[in-house]
Amino acid sequence: MDIEKLREQLEIDEGVVHEIYLDHLGYPTFGIGHLVTDTDPEYGADVGTAVDEARCIEAFNKDVETVIADCLILYPDFDDLPEEVQQIVANMMFNMGRPRLSKFKGMKRGVDAKDWNAAADEMVDSAWYRQVTNRAERLVKRMRNV
Repeated sequence: MDIEKLREQLEIDEGVVHEIYLDHLGYPTFGIGHLVTDTDPEYGADVGTAVDEARCIEAFNKDVETVIADCLILYPDFDDLPEEVQQIVANMMFNMGRPRLSKFKGMKRGVDAKDWNAAADEMVDSAWYRQVTNRAERLVKRMRNV
């Protein structure tokens, strides 16, 4: 999978912030949507604390490793899917995490059957679609065009 292409898309969807901020749920975050965890050196730092670009890249790279590992758990044939489908699934995994994305059973059936329109239909039929409408519409359109 083209990680650079994924990074470019996630920079659009998540933004890039070189300081700690609170995400829409109130959790400390920085970089490209990196949720601060208790193992991060930034844990406990105040909102507004600067985070340099190298650290943001390091956190993103680690997050992407987790995303791809989770994609392989949910879709054992992930590496055999078309590049565009890999990009869409990885984007959604980055956004939601495996526990939430694993609930997209209809989408998974569509992807497994290589029925991209069915997968896209299931993406639309979700709370996620209503919560991140611009991102979701873009990903649905891409899925339909596979």
